[in-house]
Amino acid sequence: MNTLVIVLISAVCLLCGYMVYGRWLAKTWGIDPKAKTPAYTHEDGQDYVPTNGWIVFSHQFSSIAGAGPVTGAIQAAAFGWVPVLLWILVGGIFFGAVTDFGALYASVKNEGKSMGLLIEKYIGKTGKRLFLIFCWLFTLIVIAAFADMVAGTFNAYTVKDGVTEMAAAAQTNGAAGSISIAFIVFAMVFGVLQKKLNLEGKGEFFVGLACTVASLAIGMAFPLIGGKNAWTGFTFAYIFFASVLPMWLLKQPRDYMTTFMFAGMILGAVVGIVVAHPNMNLPMYTGFTNEKLGNMFPILFVTVACGAVSGFHSLVSSGTSSKTVENEKDMLKVGYGAMVLESLLAVLALCVAGAAAAADGTAAVGTPFQIFSSGVAGLLEMFGLPIYVAQCFMTMCVSALALTSLDAVARIGRMSFQELFSVDDMENAEGWRKFLCNKYVSTIITLAFGYILTRVGYSNIWPLFGSANQLLSALVLITLCVFLKVTGRQNKTLIVPCVIMLCVTFTALVQRTLALVNAFSAGTAVFMVEGLQLIVAILLMVLGVIIVVTSGKELLNKKAGSEARV
Repeated sequence: MNTLVIVLISAVCLLCGYMVYGRWLAKTWGIDPKAKTPAYTHEDGQDYVPTNGWIVFSHQFSSIAGAGPVTGAIQAAAFGWVPVLLWILVGGIFFGAVTDFGALYASVKNEGKSMGLLIEKYIGKTGKRLFLIFCWLFTLIVIAAFADMVAGTFNAYTVKDGVTEMAAAAQTNGAAGSISIAFIVFAMVFGVLQKKLNLEGKGEFFVGLACTVASLAIGMAFPLIGGKNAWTGFTFAYIFFASVLPMWLLKQPRDYMTTFMFAGMILGAVVGIVVAHPNMNLPMYTGFTNEKLGNMFPILFVTVACGAVSGFHSLVSSGTSSKTVENEKDMLKVGYGAMVLESLLAVLALCVAGAAAAADGTAAVGTPFQIFSSGVAGLLEMFGLPIYVAQCFMTMCVSALALTSLDAVARIGRMSFQELFSVDDMENAEGWRKFLCNKYVSTIITLAFGYILTRVGYSNIWPLFGSANQLLSALVLITLCVFLKVTGRQNKTLIVPCVIMLCVTFTALVQRTLALVNAFSAGTAVFMVEGLQLIVAILLMVLGVIIVVTSGKELLNKKAGSEARV
């Protein structure tokens, strides 16, 4: 099948989902453009900052569009491109976008409270503590994995037969690293200009675009050749400052600039597919069971992850975006719109992988990111862009996908740690509690554990990330069901997604647990790998069951409209 047809059909479906279903949800739940948002009522110049809707959209999209939509769609294609495409579209419209929008909506309606504090309000303190512990540990794994990914992308050296030598892509990787540094500098300049000159509309657009182009030009002209350890140090230093500095100074302007790159990448891929209209060479369907991945249910849903639904997105919606939305009418495009755009990115990744496959259906060799970046770089080269520039641009886009999620998750990890130890009267708190809730201390502790995981091998428990991420989405959905019910809003459209995600998550965890037990029975298991995975899998199931039971009781026992409508 022609990939152009796939992209066009997908784009129409996602747009219709936004225009019809998204708007229906907004109308049903209730949007008040005249209401003062938490960005105004709690404005502090740090986390609560009233911000233009498109800036918040760029922050949301840049933060959630991490490695998942690219790697997930390409890896899941082992089951065939048709089931992957169907889940991206159905999941994106009815699961992922609803979860992201719902989390943002609930948070904005509750003074910008994060998901943990929403659970405390509508479910109870036990649920809050368990959720925040899970959330914080989840962020540590993401920090470790994405920091390692970013540092590896910038790394200019390789080790062969025990000898360190310059990598073939040293110049390209070094240029991507230089671009990242330039991005940070120009983002802060852009942030200051936005603040001092009150930039909006065209002025904001052209200044942001100029800063983006300048960063790309300087980075490509002056590549920095460095090893992985040096870039790991740089990455952790950056996310420390991104976590503690005011949103308007670094995080938001950098996300806005990054969106220009993502737009260029997506536009380049779309135009390339329109012009070249390559065939989808991957098989439509390969069977319910895959030798490497396992059964389509639940593995397909866990693997596609962010391209259809992701629990991490709700942490961004309720943790950072909700504190910067300046008007409730912006919530639809920020929460729902950013997710359907990410689903389109997943569709493009699937099509690029399909075009790169051999005519007999054999998948291209390489990691999902290598397949995607080389495929889009080839499409960009068709328009006369020098291959070095195209490769630098795509390498930077790949690293930016991880880096923008990384700085968001570092901030969310810090806030989760603070909320875990905070009390209602924090202004009068003393001693260890006040010390741990200090934003610098909580950031250092969070990043220190993330760094340790990077060094000791986060990969030992990484296979459980997909299940943990989907468990997070299921817990968020059940919390939203309670919130909507007790505030007198319609929650029936969330019941089915919630039940399905719970089934997917627990089936995946049970299957993984049984496989690990069998590995120990056969004597092939290693404690630091399979042993750790088994412990984490059991903990996830226990935690999930406790929160689901607690939430389920509240959902069944509380009367509709029993609390004041916020």
